[in-house]
Formats: sequence, structure tokens, C-alpha cells
Amino acid sequence: MSVWTRRLALSTVFIIAAAIAGPATAQTKLKWAHVYETGEPYHTEALWAAGEIKKRTNGKYEIEVFPASQLGNENQINEGLGLGTVDIIYTGINFAAATYKPLGITGAPFILRDFDHWKAYRDSKLFTELAKGYDDKTKHKIVALTYYGQRHVTANKLIMKPEDMKGMKLRVPPAPLFLMFTKSVGANATPIAFAEVYLALQQGTVDGQENPLPTIMAKKFYEVQSHIILTGHITESLVTVVGNHVWTKLTPDEQKIFQDVLKEAASHATDSIAASEKTLAGEFKKLGKTVVEPDREAFRKAAIPLHNDASAGAGWSQAQYDELQALK
Repeated sequence: MSVWTRRLALSTVFIIAAAIAGPATAQTKLKWAHVYETGEPYHTEALWAAGEIKKRTNGKYEIEVFPASQLGNENQINEGLGLGTVDIIYTGINFAAATYKPLGITGAPFILRDFDHWKAYRDSKLFTELAKGYDDKTKHKIVALTYYGQRHVTANKLIMKPEDMKGMKLRVPPAPLFLMFTKSVGANATPIAFAEVYLALQQGTVDGQENPLPTIMAKKFYEVQSHIILTGHITESLVTVVGNHVWTKLTPDEQKIFQDVLKEAASHATDSIAASEKTLAGEFKKLGKTVVEPDREAFRKAAIPLHNDASAGAGWSQAQYDELQALK
């Protein structure tokens, strides 16, 4: 065999080997978008999950995390899943419910009793069924539920009972179900994107806003609000969603890796948020804020009549409502 013939034969072998090995070693880059700050557990756990998925898939998937609305607000990143411009998102349960209403059941005010009730829901058959309903409707895959915290009102005045909020311009996230709370207290809902809330409070575009204590601290809303009112009116959740264009291309083993890692990240973030809620009221007092314990029972009584009112945003069945209330 001549030198040239041998070289041609070797070249052919290398080309065939590269063709076989290429797809197996090709790296896929994914974008994970959310609206939260870099110091919050949602982001730090997303970074951990990205690294863990890369490790467990031998470098096949590299996930870049984009925090703080870098790739758009909540509605935009939800739309991005369908467009394929983002691959994974954290999104509030009420934003996901804009597409599949029953999923928003825990976003109604005072529908969940406390953190233990939330955990029972997370681990329940009901949540599994509702997540599947969302998956079937959107073709995207909910892989985890994360505790976002109890939402509380901030304002520049004392609020003790629902009547104290009548006519108040309250910023709420731009998702329909949040209007149930404002309707229950007679406030004027002002939907504003998350990234714009601080400025709206500072400029007086709105009188107040509502979010969990860790978020109020992370976004520094306390700098432009004097009172933190511990209404605890919504026990909020985030879902981690993988776009259909990604999920359907994963092998069964890869799907298990993604699901396992993203659930573990959600669990870590949940524990961190729950722990911080126990100390932050005291931290706000140290910062000179007035922390108020209002008449929560009065707020609860104002909200309950709206729980199954479709005109107030309810989109679940009576059976689903009863099943949620029966969870222990």
C-alpha cells in the first residue's frame, strides 16, 4: 500500500470516528431566565443546578442563568418559552396560571393556611395533577415547586384592617389572580413589572406594594416605604419550567437528571426562604421600619368569599378547592 493510500485510509477512519463521536460530545447551551436578584436563593440555587447538570451530563449541557429581568419580565420570559428564546424559567404560580387557570389555586389570598399547608400541597397528588394539566396545555414541563414566601403589604401609613386599604394604589404583579386580593380590601390594583417597582414607590406612582419579606429586603423596597404590614395574605410559589423544545430532546436519563437536580435546587431555596422569614421582621425593625401585626382574621374573612368567584379570578373546580383545603 502506498503512503498516499495509507494516509487516505487513515483520514477516512478519523472522519468516520469524528462523525460517530461528534453528536455524543456536542455541547448544548441553554438559557435560564428569571426576575430575581443575584443574592437571592433562587439565583444561587439556579447556579448550583446549572453546574450540577453540567457535571452529571459530562458537560453535554451548559446552562447560563440570566437574573434580574435581563431577558424580560415575567410575562416576557413565559412567552419566551414558547418562542424558544429561553429554555428554562422560574415563574410565579399566578403567571403560569394565566395559561392554565387551575394551577393558580394557591395564589388566592388566604387559601393556604401556612407553610406546612404549602408543603403538603407541594407533595400532594393535587399538585402533580395540576402540573400535568399545565404540561398538557402548554407542552412545557413543570419540574419543581419552590416556596416564595408569605406576601405582606408595605406602605407609608399604618394599616390594621382591610378598610385601611380602601382606595390605596397598590402595586401588584401583572397577573390576573393578584386582583383577588385588591378586590377583597377595596384597593386600586396597579400592575407594574417587578423591575420597575422601586421607582414606582419612590416616585409615588403607587402607595404601596406586596411581596414576601426576603424579596422586600433583596429589592430594598423598605428604603422607600415606612411600614411593613404582616398580612401574610398569599403563600406564594414559583415553578421551575423547562421548555418543550428542550424537554422533548432530552433522553429519559437526561430528563431524570434535570428533574432530580432542579427539585433539589427548589428544596434548598425553599428551606433558605422559610428560614429567612423567621428573622427578617426583626431586621426591618433594626433598620427603623415600623413592622405592624394587623388583624389578619379580618383580612382572611374579606378574602374567603372570593375564593371560588370566577369574576375575581378563580379558575379551579370546587372539588379541587375542597381537596386543597383537606390537605394536612
